[in-house]
Amino acid sequence: MIAAWDAKLYEDKHSFVWEKGRGVVELLAPQRGERILDLGCGTGHLTAEIAAVGALTVGIDQSADMIAQARRQFPDLRFEVYDAREIPFTGEFDAVFSNAALHWIPEAEKVIRGVARALKPSGRFVAEMGGKGNIRRLVGAIIGACREVGLDSGAATEAWYYPSIGEYAGLLEKHGLEVRQAALFERPTRLEDGEKGLEAWLRMFRRVILDRLPAADQDAFLREVERQARPELFKDGVWELDYRRLRIVAWKQA
Repeated sequence: MIAAWDAKLYEDKHSFVWEKGRGVVELLAPQRGERILDLGCGTGHLTAEIAAVGALTVGIDQSADMIAQARRQFPDLRFEVYDAREIPFTGEFDAVFSNAALHWIPEAEKVIRGVARALKPSGRFVAEMGGKGNIRRLVGAIIGACREVGLDSGAATEAWYYPSIGEYAGLLEKHGLEVRQAALFERPTRLEDGEKGLEAWLRMFRRVILDRLPAADQDAFLREVERQARPELFKDGVWELDYRRLRIVAWKQA
């Protein structure tokens, strides 16, 4: 799991994360009076959308910076700093929701065990995350840039988890969550900020690599990733990443 997030950079340059997640909220179909846990809530935008229908929400995230921003923006809602691998609830929620968070946690089974425990009998788990093959072209460019600057190319995929339908469904069913819907699909995603969009994405989501480089070498690394990725991922003045998403609906057995 990424140790630190920059909430300001997330808010300023990565609104696509929650804007693209609105379809997952529709799939969740929250109802007035339901208790719903937003797992990996970030700065709280989707938590607020779920709460707007009258659901009773709790948003949790490992990042204290993200939770502080969520509390500032949505002071009437409940947000807590918790690690998704150590969900501290038992039988409290009608639904657990997650968007664009679980692919940062390689210890998927710890998360799923906590989700199952947090749900009431017959409660539902609705989630979207990066799926098998996500950002394959960008990963190739990052690996190439790592080699150019003498970094272990394994850093390019460290702390990512992009499972197939079969792999993830198997883990869910192992813990008593019956999979009723599952889809793996292409979702090309345009980044914000034009020419600077990929650098902003890398600074937000691949900080783990940049932190291994001397400050004086970081710009050269970023330019090398851009150079290698440009032929396939820079289109009409905008970076468009080759996202693939895994969307899951599973129900806890009564």
